[in-house]
Amino acid sequence: MSDERSPRPYDVDLDRFWADDAASHGRWFSADKPQTPLAIRMPATCVYDELGLPMPPEAGTEIQDPYFVDRALRIRYNDKAERLVGMRFLPEGDPPPVEHRFPGVKGITDLFEATVVDVGGTGWVMPSVTTPAELEALLDRVEKRDLRDFLFPANWDADAKRIHEATGAAPRLGGGIRGPVTAAMSIYGVENLIFLIHDLPELAARFRDVLADVIIRMTRLFYQVSGTPDRRGFGFNDDNCAMLSPELYAAFGQPILRRVYAEFAPGPDDWRFQHSDSAMGHLLPLLNEVGVNHGNFGPTLRVEDIRAAMPRTVIHGQIAPWTFARGDDDEVAAEALRDIRGVGAGGGLLIATAGSINPGSRLSGLRAIMSVIQQHGRLGGWWCRASGRARRMVEVPRTQLGAGGDP
Repeated sequence: MSDERSPRPYDVDLDRFWADDAASHGRWFSADKPQTPLAIRMPATCVYDELGLPMPPEAGTEIQDPYFVDRALRIRYNDKAERLVGMRFLPEGDPPPVEHRFPGVKGITDLFEATVVDVGGTGWVMPSVTTPAELEALLDRVEKRDLRDFLFPANWDADAKRIHEATGAAPRLGGGIRGPVTAAMSIYGVENLIFLIHDLPELAARFRDVLADVIIRMTRLFYQVSGTPDRRGFGFNDDNCAMLSPELYAAFGQPILRRVYAEFAPGPDDWRFQHSDSAMGHLLPLLNEVGVNHGNFGPTLRVEDIRAAMPRTVIHGQIAPWTFARGDDDEVAAEALRDIRGVGAGGGLLIATAGSINPGSRLSGLRAIMSVIQQHGRLGGWWCRASGRARRMVEVPRTQLGAGGDP
């Protein structure tokens, strides 16, 4: 099947690309790594568009599970992926039997009594309380709960032992959570939280401190159950942080990050991640103050602005998800090239989308990104190795290059 968005594929030496990519990860700020590293891996949500098939009408949040996709389609997709980009992304076997799957555990929004509804395949958390009096009563209940009893099903220990003995697998829990502002706004409402911080700062401070306490207690428990009590690093997914001004975020969100990172990522090189695919550029200095060192931020931000505010943060992005899903391959390639140019040599860039990879995102677009990385994301490789189409897209003489002659 031809791809109308890609009349002919971009040139890539696939074997060399993946070898160089493997050698580049972890060397974020090194100016002598082989190339700019890539973080994009294609999810199961992309299978149907890639194969020219309609999304099943019953697909909801289950589409995020690769085993929801028929095995024959996963293999067809992987065959195409291997041909175009040199990698097979999806598992091809049968899903693990039910008796070998760890039971589900509850999360922070469950603890705060919020419910989740499926809206177009995405789970939306609905507020559990809407008034200050209701919030105070909720915080009273949360503080009294036994987290182990509440979060884990009654048969957890027996099931976990049985699964480990049968498969050798151990649960992998903790390490990240719905960000503090997003969690708080999900539990109490967007406008309600803003007014609460402004009008009732003492109650807002209690809400903040209970959230931080719960996140720390939950994470300790999850690490213990996973057999990794000394695990280091933590990440937040906090889209709604953009809703707060710097002053309000400094009062509510930042103290939670500071406490949690101090507990689980105390070292300067420990992983401190923040994902916020929203227009939250006004909060970058505050995130920098608490030592966020890996960030996946909103697609309206430019790498130059992130780097200016956060000089030692690895930037995961900034290709717009809608460009990757709906743009043609030249448009996708242009955004990858823009980001490589924006950070300079050793600039701490990890090529990724600024947010989720959506249905409609194509393998040909990923190949275009890989070609740009291989042609332009290598030291000294800006000006001479591009294909004719890439040269038309951007022609950069040596005199316009940054220090050291590298983008």
